[in-house]
Amino acid sequence: TYVRVNHRDDHPTVSTTRRPLDDGARYFGPFFSGLSVRRALKYLRRIFPYSTHTKVVPKRACLQAHLGLCPGLEDDPSKIDAYRNDLKNLMRYLKGDRTELMRSLERDMRAASADHAFEEAAKIRNKLLALKSLRKQIVFGDRESLDISKDEGLMGLSALLGVPVPRRIEGFDISHMSGTDTVASMVVFVSGVPDKAAYRKFKMRIPGNDDFAHMHEVVQRRLQKKYESQWGKPSMLLIDGGKGQLSAALKARNEKEYDIPCIGLAKREEEIVVHKSQSNVFVDHAELHRLGGFVTESEDFLVLLLPRNSHIVKLLQRIRDESHRFAVSYHSVLKVKRQTSSLLDDVPTIGPETRKKLLKTFGSMKGIMQARDWELEKVIGVKRAAILKQYIRAQQRQSK
Repeated sequence: TYVRVNHRDDHPTVSTTRRPLDDGARYFGPFFSGLSVRRALKYLRRIFPYSTHTKVVPKRACLQAHLGLCPGLEDDPSKIDAYRNDLKNLMRYLKGDRTELMRSLERDMRAASADHAFEEAAKIRNKLLALKSLRKQIVFGDRESLDISKDEGLMGLSALLGVPVPRRIEGFDISHMSGTDTVASMVVFVSGVPDKAAYRKFKMRIPGNDDFAHMHEVVQRRLQKKYESQWGKPSMLLIDGGKGQLSAALKARNEKEYDIPCIGLAKREEEIVVHKSQSNVFVDHAELHRLGGFVTESEDFLVLLLPRNSHIVKLLQRIRDESHRFAVSYHSVLKVKRQTSSLLDDVPTIGPETRKKLLKTFGSMKGIMQARDWELEKVIGVKRAAILKQYIRAQQRQSK
């Protein structure tokens, strides 16, 4: 379960979901007990009131607003700034910055008291007291409270590959459709937990359908020296793919003069692929045997196969699947954007502002193509609607 906060919306809300999307909202998780998350949010809502009206916003303040659990923007829109500040503090709590959050609230309380705003100071004091008592009631599995030594996947990976516990693992994947709209994703897991704020996406500069060349490009671009201070240095690179993709990534890493451990995960059998001399890992065969796995060896590579229920395999699968999801979602966005713009760009009298108006009204190119004549005429006028319909019919005939 993830906690979703769409803090940028006109009417921000907090909710839970099992499928995070690239929709501009902030996601926190995953948490493995949905019941615990909902119970925790119930307590947190008393301290940081939030709205749950994700679909229909009521015309007047709801019962939760009267109980002090919702900001009540329906009755008083001017509360939006204070509400966003509460959401900001809630997100800091979820992210694990609890100590700094409490220090910040203490500073605000002292400042309010010094300005003789005693009512405001009392409200902040009550939040502080509630936050202190909250620790006895709920525990979030975030970065602050996570004991990395208890994460069996990370500890097992460290023991198997003879490396320090990899606190920051970066996963890479490539996505395209027959060599078009090729993109790469970089996802970041810190202490075994996804850090979505650190995710990055890359539009590939090398044309065509060449996974090896694209993997080389994305790793080379990520490991530029300027990004080490901005993004941090990874403890390990996980490449989605087998020997070819791993070799391309290793070549890029070596060109940038890094010695970061780098391994691959092949999809078909969930095999861990290791280069004997360049992956910068040292496979412990006794540990591999203890885990119930075995190894196949070639001239340059070791391919490790562990039981599917292994904590190591599950950890690597989570990272690989997340990098794949993130790459596919970005590729889909570019593909839809290209397809939409390619048709509308060709239509005479349809300029940028008209395109925006059409997309805003009908939601997508599919919606525009399915719109009735009178609906188009209402939005862009009779003459332009007639021209657009001619192009749409021509497009539909070509696709049959």
